[in-house]
Amino acid sequence: MTLKFEEIVVDCRDFRTLGQWWAAALGWSVLYENEGELEIQNPDGSHPTLLFLNVPESKTIKNRLHFDFVPDNQADEVARLLAMGAQRGDIGQGEQPWVVMTDPEGNEFCVLSARD
Repeated sequence: MTLKFEEIVVDCRDFRTLGQWWAAALGWSVLYENEGELEIQNPDGSHPTLLFLNVPESKTIKNRLHFDFVPDNQADEVARLLAMGAQRGDIGQGEQPWVVMTDPEGNEFCVLSARD
């Protein structure tokens, strides 16, 4: 038996705004938009995609799953994301080489240090 990693589903209050924000943050494009959902994909067509779905409730606690990203330059990427509306997050991580951030709906993600 084989499983193919198809998509990651993100519950949110405003699928269009959050999906467009992540598309801009990642440099991805909108694959499709229907009522209550928007899917974005890497321009190279690879998977997984990100599917944003409207749900009635707001986020209330720390995510059980989050994204980690490796930039070319951590400081520049953090500044770019902050300018786009992300915020620095505090989940009790203390001093670490990565930066915890939150998207416009409060979902945590990490910007790691650059890799060689």
